Amino acid sequence: MIRVGVFGAGGRMGSTVCRAVIDDPGLELVAAVDPERAGIDLDQLGVRGTDLQVSAKPDAMKNAGVEVAVDFTVIEAARENLHYCAAHRIHAVVGTTGFTAADLDGFREEFVTGRVNAVIAPNFAIGAVLMMRFAEMAAPHFDSAEVIEYHHDEKADAPSGTAMLTAERMAAASVDWARDPTTNEVLAGARGGAGPSDIRVHAVRVRGVVANQEVILGTTGQTLTIRHDTTDRSSFMPGVLLAIRAVVDRPGLTVGLDALIDLL
Repeated sequence: MIRVGVFGAGGRMGSTVCRAVIDDPGLELVAAVDPERAGIDLDQLGVRGTDLQVSAKPDAMKNAGVEVAVDFTVIEAARENLHYCAAHRIHAVVGTTGFTAADLDGFREEFVTGRVNAVIAPNFAIGAVLMMRFAEMAAPHFDSAEVIEYHHDEKADAPSGTAMLTAERMAAASVDWARDPTTNEVLAGARGGAGPSDIRVHAVRVRGVVANQEVILGTTGQTLTIRHDTTDRSSFMPGVLLAIRAVVDRPGLTVGLDALIDLL
């Protein structure tokens, strides 16, 4: 049994992770941390089958003997939670997005091979990971591409980590992209944000959406659209559970779910 704790346990993703851990016979949920819901029983949050109470401070992880901590919070909290995990030798699985390149470099120094490990992934939906890989494979065969990501109306960052990673991987796969023909942007921002290699990235925020993304690639006489749709947060759980089981044996810092499903 792997002893698991969840940061952000009272949130929508956090509570979904709690339920998934409880339902997995190889995992044991032993700690739940969420400063905004401290003192509340998990049962009151719809997470049945545990006598746990939500704690305010990360020390609940150390006190409960957590082996793997899962973080679905916000970027400011996630940074602190990762520092805590590294300092207390707790393996970390992180789905929070917004980390900078400098953040990741710092985590590589903190999560040192042979001591403690971490998996940070912008998207734990295996279908989304495949979508990114397919876009990367297609990139050298097309002249232009745009990324459109759709999320719920409470997502704070835009574009999403998945969209940015998709554009980065496509740009790395091909440097030969057509120039944007726009000379007059009637409405500022209408062309989206200019990502790596000037690949345009558009962020849509709509109530009722969970998380969707499409990549549109074009060349002479043809287009290719690669799209992934998430209809429920449970879609992320197979990837999260996979990472929980794998992180103990993945030395240092692993970025992205690809390495865990043999896509590299």
